[in-house]
Amino acid sequence: MTRRTITGFSNPTVKALRALRDKKHRKREGLFLAEGLRLLTDARECRRLPQSLVMAEGRDPHPLLAALEAEVEAAGGEIIETSPDILSKITGKDNPQAVLGVFAEWNTAIEALDRHGSPIWLVAQALRDPGNLGTMLRTGDAVGAGGLILIDDCADPFSAEAVRASMGAVFTQAIAKATWEEFLPWLRAGDGQLVAASLREAVPYCGAPYAAPCFILVGNESRGLPEDYEAACDLRVTMPMRGRADSLNAAVAAAVLAYEVLAELEG
Repeated sequence: MTRRTITGFSNPTVKALRALRDKKHRKREGLFLAEGLRLLTDARECRRLPQSLVMAEGRDPHPLLAALEAEVEAAGGEIIETSPDILSKITGKDNPQAVLGVFAEWNTAIEALDRHGSPIWLVAQALRDPGNLGTMLRTGDAVGAGGLILIDDCADPFSAEAVRASMGAVFTQAIAKATWEEFLPWLRAGDGQLVAASLREAVPYCGAPYAAPCFILVGNESRGLPEDYEAACDLRVTMPMRGRADSLNAAVAAAVLAYEVLAELEG
């Protein structure tokens, strides 16, 4: 374990941490940032500790922070103390949290998933908004889903925006990335019902014949799912639109479907 203090804005470590706000640098280093004691406590409770713990000088003491610091130290991690202004430069926020964690990204290969680990899985195709992605992770945690499978060109689940929106669920949910051409053969190689909200030959989503493990598929925020992706689904369901809107937000649609699937499977 190393413990040090950083006082200069031009310190190489400050530059390296700040660079992790950029996807290219995150991928190159295999690292990402998570900010705030609540997020880092969620990570610790999921047995994921940061490689480095960056804390603001003059912070208020807190037992959860003390516990986190002790575990990082015991695991041989790095403890860095610095000024709130330098933390602000690292995070890009005017009022940063008093603690920041630097985590190693984990295996996101679809082959690493255990499809029987949960009766519900969320699947997002070409989801571009990191806020929606983080919200889907949070929904997955709420319904006890196994995780989130990202299909094709999705937003980065390890971006600061997605991590923040997940409210800690980035640490509780399995995350996998695959192309459609990789995902579909993997799904068909075992048990799994693929379900999507659709207008094509769809049945009402309430009371539909859902089966575990159920993979709930949502599409891009503006374009929805490609027609051939919908055609490959085992079940297509429709949700009534009572007002002028013709569709729901992608993350909201996933949440509505997930809770209906949960109710049907548990009923």
